[in-house]
Amino acid sequence: MLLRCIQAENMKFKHSVIYLAFIAIPIIPAIMGTFNYLQNLELLKSGWYSLWTQITLFYASFFYAPLIGIYCSYTWRLEHTHNNWNHFMSMPVSIFDSYLAKLVCIMKVTVFTQIWVSILFFISGKLAGLPGIFSPEIIFWLIRGTLAAIAIASLQLLLSMLIRNFAIPIGIALFGSIAGMLMNNADLGNFWPYSLMLLGMNSNQNEDVLASFSATASFFVSVGVFFVLFLGIAIWQLRTRDVRA
Repeated sequence: MLLRCIQAENMKFKHSVIYLAFIAIPIIPAIMGTFNYLQNLELLKSGWYSLWTQITLFYASFFYAPLIGIYCSYTWRLEHTHNNWNHFMSMPVSIFDSYLAKLVCIMKVTVFTQIWVSILFFISGKLAGLPGIFSPEIIFWLIRGTLAAIAIASLQLLLSMLIRNFAIPIGIALFGSIAGMLMNNADLGNFWPYSLMLLGMNSNQNEDVLASFSATASFFVSVGVFFVLFLGIAIWQLRTRDVRA
């Protein structure tokens, strides 16, 4: 039944305008980061790593979470119009399967987003005159950032379910990302879900901030705890309270 729910959610994204955001928005931090890198070559001397610090400074801090917020708001848009909420709640499938299907589809689009970001990063490096190709370590950071998105997606999907307005959850994601930078600077990133993508992607850092076993373990524990927490709250809300739409 879960597979059928996923197929139904995939139909929403098919030929959707959401892919315009998926393509266009990551180009903005790529341009901003590359421009910043080229303007500071006398200070940024670590090649691909320096370019990574500049692009992720903008992407992970201001664009990544709001992008996920857009995906989540779009996923709930149909249910929040007309009387479709009643249809969603009365479908002959479990609430868990219906909700998890949305989360799976959001993560699928997020994976594609990260792949697109890696392509933009490579193109930016070549346009900036960097030799060769970037280190496989950066691919690992991208994967970690994608895993961190699980926690963000579960939170944003919950917010988009509870808040009928399309834009408000996206604004919360932007605010959360900015607050995430402050939490990271205070070494409290593992306690704030929006900080996890910055930690995972090693945003604005040359050296891996999760290089130690304890730091890596704390990161993955935080991702898992936030995911289970927000997923559990969402399922409880759906089973015990009829969210007004």
